[in-house]
Amino acid sequence: MSKSPDRIALSDTLSISRLVCGLWQVADLEKGGTLLDPERAADALQAYAEAGFDTFDMADHYGSAEVITGRLLARYPASKRPVAFTKWCPEPGPMTAEIVREGVQERLDRLGVDKVDLLQFHWWTFEHPAWLDALHEMAQLKGEGLIGAIGVTNFDAAHLALALADGVPVATNQVSFSLVDRRAAGALSGLCKKTGVRLLAYGTLCGGFLSEKWLGQPEPSEIADWSRSKYKRFIDTAGGWAGFQGILVAASEIAKKHKVSISNVATRWVLEHEAVAAAIIGARIGESEHRSDNLNIFDFSLDAEDRARLEEAFAATNPIPGDCGDEYRRPPYLTASGDLSHHLDAIPSVFKAEPMPGRPDRLRVSSGSIWEPIAGYSRAVRVKDMIRVSGTTATHASDRCVAPGDAGAQTTYILDKIAASITALGGKMEDVVRTRIYLRDASKWEPVSRAHGRVFGEVLPANTLIEAGDLIGDYEVEIEAEAIV
Repeated sequence: MSKSPDRIALSDTLSISRLVCGLWQVADLEKGGTLLDPERAADALQAYAEAGFDTFDMADHYGSAEVITGRLLARYPASKRPVAFTKWCPEPGPMTAEIVREGVQERLDRLGVDKVDLLQFHWWTFEHPAWLDALHEMAQLKGEGLIGAIGVTNFDAAHLALALADGVPVATNQVSFSLVDRRAAGALSGLCKKTGVRLLAYGTLCGGFLSEKWLGQPEPSEIADWSRSKYKRFIDTAGGWAGFQGILVAASEIAKKHKVSISNVATRWVLEHEAVAAAIIGARIGESEHRSDNLNIFDFSLDAEDRARLEEAFAATNPIPGDCGDEYRRPPYLTASGDLSHHLDAIPSVFKAEPMPGRPDRLRVSSGSIWEPIAGYSRAVRVKDMIRVSGTTATHASDRCVAPGDAGAQTTYILDKIAASITALGGKMEDVVRTRIYLRDASKWEPVSRAHGRVFGEVLPANTLIEAGDLIGDYEVEIEAEAIV
């Protein structure tokens, strides 16, 4: 048996365990309002670190996890301390330099460090474009030495590609990835192979469901903890308990063959994907620990027969819909509560609908572009049940071109902007009945069409795509849309 987890280099200066200890359990233990004793909880983490599980992952909303980890880090000299990842998950809104610096400084203060080894950023809705402002400010703070590496969490392939095309130095993307949720093996893994971004996989054991404990067991009628409630929704969406039991049976057969556990097989399957740097496992504080069993992951490999048996089981289930992160941004919300109520009170719109002077039958929205008052137009206008969105480019704030030269990334940004316009006027993207796409260079039709298809693949509006010659500025594409609410 391996004596400690394998390691992998995320950069020249950052080496991590391929099994990262996740501290989401702290939020569960503290949800009643009583905080854990930080020193005693740090004792539990130190036992993990001394066993080679020296990389810890947490977030600003995991109760006092950052404070507990800070007590652990203080016990080591800076050159030998464990590695600490955390996440910053601000509510949607303006992301000024001051707001970002304050958010980062709070992470530093709670961890008691001068630099966060990996700071991961989560954003609740891409219709609000300030996520790009936040990431660029984080890059600035990385340059100042306050952040070692920048990661994102729950980004789909399209928006990760957009961030990279806009010059953000993203090193990692933390996403759900398991035998039940296999979305990350698709477009996201392909993008990682091309760009070098690495995945940090969470949910690999589906909150503990991928274990012998649930093999052959009846479907639970009531679940107490947040984590398991969330992953039961994934199981239901993948086709239900019968299909899940099929995956468990296949994993059990493979486990017996290699003399390991079902959990080992589930984690090994994820780690063998080229894009995956590490899997995040739950660090148990005051509960059962599975360190020795987890080490078995590095003593075997899945062969072609094993993978074929799993594929057979997968075929009897439904793929989780959409791309990574969609479970936080669109129905069905695969969260513990089935919505975002335990995360946010509301998601504000970046645009505000306003009545037109003297025209009570019309509503408009403005994006704040410097050109709208000059040229005399609106970002979008609603008359009765019809919404018409002006030709939209990848203009960020009032005048910056996003992702110059990348037509596909610009299309992703534009469609988010169109969605925000329609949402502010009481519609949704499913209401769109026509789009028109104007391309600078017709040879770039494919990335633009694929970005359009990602959003409208089920809506199927009427569409026209033409080469329009030179568009103004560095814009590769311009899109307009019409919706009937």
